[in-house]
Amino acid sequence: MVYRFLADAVLLAHLAFILFVVFGALLVARWPRLLLLHLLAAAWGFGIEVLGAICPLTYLENHMRLLAGGSGYSGGFIDHYLLPLIYPGEMSRGLQQLLAAAVLLINAGLYGWIVYSNQEKPSRASRAKASDGPQEPAG
Repeated sequence: MVYRFLADAVLLAHLAFILFVVFGALLVARWPRLLLLHLLAAAWGFGIEVLGAICPLTYLENHMRLLAGGSGYSGGFIDHYLLPLIYPGEMSRGLQQLLAAAVLLINAGLYGWIVYSNQEKPSRASRAKASDGPQEPAG
């Protein structure tokens, strides 16, 4: 019973990590101190997909399921849990590279949005003052 609970906890942690890899830039927009942590997580997720590797959390979950008397599964977290929901086929090398590109593009887009939205924009008062024409020096 305890091992099944631990396996399910690893499953949820794994899902949370994947969501952080893909969408963590949104948290960085709110809490900039998460930047380094998110960049490292995104690099890890990208690397796992590019290399065709299996995340160690998958091995940990499978181990806990075996200790609980169940059976593990082959492949990775994404192909076992997520792909059946979004893609009816099996995980192929091309699909894995597509997922890596998606991680890269989503994060590049989100970070581009963060940088753009944080640029200093002139306030209404400064725009109005600038449009009044030349100003007399204060004397």
